[in-house]
Amino acid sequence: MTSFAAGRVRQYNLSEVRYPRMKCPTSPRLAAMCFGEFLGTFILVLFGTGTVAVTILFKAHVGLLQVAAVWGIGVTLAIYATRHLSCAHLNPAVSLGMVLANRMRAGLLPWYIVAQLAGAVAAGGVILMLFGDSIAGYEAAHQITRGTPASVQTAMMFGEYFPNPGVVDISPVVTMGTAAMAEGLGTFLLVMLVFVLTEGCNVGRPADGSTPVFIGAAVAAIISILGPLTQAGLNPARDFGPRLVAYLAGWDHVAIPGPRGGFFTVYILAPVLGGAVAAICFRFLVSRLMGGREKVCCGQDDPCDVSTGSNAGTTSSSQQPPAGN
Repeated sequence: MTSFAAGRVRQYNLSEVRYPRMKCPTSPRLAAMCFGEFLGTFILVLFGTGTVAVTILFKAHVGLLQVAAVWGIGVTLAIYATRHLSCAHLNPAVSLGMVLANRMRAGLLPWYIVAQLAGAVAAGGVILMLFGDSIAGYEAAHQITRGTPASVQTAMMFGEYFPNPGVVDISPVVTMGTAAMAEGLGTFLLVMLVFVLTEGCNVGRPADGSTPVFIGAAVAAIISILGPLTQAGLNPARDFGPRLVAYLAGWDHVAIPGPRGGFFTVYILAPVLGGAVAAICFRFLVSRLMGGREKVCCGQDDPCDVSTGSNAGTTSSSQQPPAGN
């Protein structure tokens, strides 16, 4: 790359370029970030768990694709609603990826995760209030006693289970190892797609204003593939928040740790590891390969700007759309 300064020409490598990370915010700015993560995660989880609930209770949707599409729409709307506040990570795996990719200061990570979990818990509580009577009626009609293994059929409205209890015609055989691999791979794909779709050096990326639509579509596509195996959580906050609500509402050990156990390994640890690997691969491999193209990537001084990737375009906008589910 060539720099023109004071009439002199200087050659330097893209690897020498340093971009600003998210700055340490003031108290009002930090409050706005936390509220953005809370609200965005609330919207995402409300749409997602809501569509699962109405599918089970009322057969409102037919087939996995319809459920996945509503999830994707929820992700898209959540990003549009909050990316000006917090850059809309809405997912602890994404936030950790931002830190590992040097896009966000590590000190912000606990605040983001707490806000995301709070939003997910709030959404789970709203789902319980909206559909509590209908759930009770469904359990009575199907002779399901809450807290027994059979109640996984209603608990799946809140947390995820493997194999997907909603797949009744052909029950897939899914071990804990397979489930963890599916969740890790799905989150890897999601976080990697967030990075490449918003990378300033990616000449094929969509326009900033339409990026949330593509991220929502990515979520829907991943759910369409992994849903029969694990319900495709891809987001520790999305799983644990509503799962905690179910635990407190009487599902007991069916909610935590689940009838087969392993919810922490499959739905929290595996997505976190998948997102971390994606961030590291992007930072040290993909972004460097993209940097070889003859295109200048300019960091901006906005707190929501992300250097070479994930969650923001670096040449045209300082907004950061995320990954959700």
